[in-house]
Amino acid sequence: MRRRIRNPELNDTIAGLKRKGRQNKSRVWLRVADLLAKPRRSRIAVNLSRLARNTRRGEIVAVPGKVLAAGSIGHSIHIGAFKFSQTAKAKIEKAGGSCVSLSELANNHPKGSKVRILR
Repeated sequence: MRRRIRNPELNDTIAGLKRKGRQNKSRVWLRVADLLAKPRRSRIAVNLSRLARNTRRGEIVAVPGKVLAAGSIGHSIHIGAFKFSQTAKAKIEKAGGSCVSLSELANNHPKGSKVRILR
């Protein structure tokens, strides 16, 4: 039996990403929606230290989960995630980056080109 996601915000985000992926024939947003729809125990949490190691200045990154504040980041990135911890958001913005929701990121980059999925 398939479990039902009870978080309305998560349901809306998944449905919006799937819609955006089908409209623009973008596999990136369909993949992000699939990763978000996984069970809670498989949810993705990414620390700033991982973001710092695996990204370059000005890169666009999608995190289908939560961004946590462990570590530091020294360059600016544009990042979209389902959730951000308050301190992670502050550290990213202090480094000159920007934090947006996945829905906003999909609206700003509908084709998904140059968007990296980090998990």
